[in-house]
Amino acid sequence: MKHGVISAGPWSRSAFAISSSLQIFRAFSTSRPNLDWLLPKNAEKKRSPKGRPRVCTGGSSRGTTVVWGDYGLRMIDQHRRLSAAQLKNGEETIRKRLRGLKYRLFKRICANIGVYTKGNESRMGKGKGSFDHWAARVAVSRVIFEIQGDLHERVVKEAFRLAANKLPGLYECIKKGDPGVVGITKLDGVTLEELKRPRRYPPLRQIPDEIPMEPLKTDHPPAHPALSAVES
Repeated sequence: MKHGVISAGPWSRSAFAISSSLQIFRAFSTSRPNLDWLLPKNAEKKRSPKGRPRVCTGGSSRGTTVVWGDYGLRMIDQHRRLSAAQLKNGEETIRKRLRGLKYRLFKRICANIGVYTKGNESRMGKGKGSFDHWAARVAVSRVIFEIQGDLHERVVKEAFRLAANKLPGLYECIKKGDPGVVGITKLDGVTLEELKRPRRYPPLRQIPDEIPMEPLKTDHPPAHPALSAVES
């Protein structure tokens, strides 16, 4: 020991290496993680662009049907970006209407897109701007909320109607077992294989090369013989 410093020998270093290697880290947890659906799970590595929602037009109906609950709220007009505040207002409206009832509310989307803004009348350039809020890109015919419980259909429709008034766009209430949607086409009476089938026009009727010519039939009366002699 010199000037208040403890000299570490070779045995101390090996003991520290052994003790650090013997530490046991729990790689998983059986408890449910407390995640907020209005925040992304991981931080953004770079500022996300404005972008547009992905609309599945290749024959996929994923996210357009009720999966976990009995009833669902589905967007029907066009894709848009919903802010976390708007989604929170819709959730609070549903919970306020169903207060005192036994139910379970599922959220099918997550606000994981950052929205950045700049001041008014600012010059071009100098970055994208500062962070403003989180938002979610919602495609057309996408289910946002689902409800499961011993509830009457009219009560659920009333709760979804009040929530839809708080959200921008048009929505509809669907039940479990309703057909999915591909783009804006409902699979009601139309199978997915029929939509994926290439649409070909029927072949044109073949016209023969030689068509027999028929004499023209006119409704005009025959000319007077005197006139015909003058013309000749």
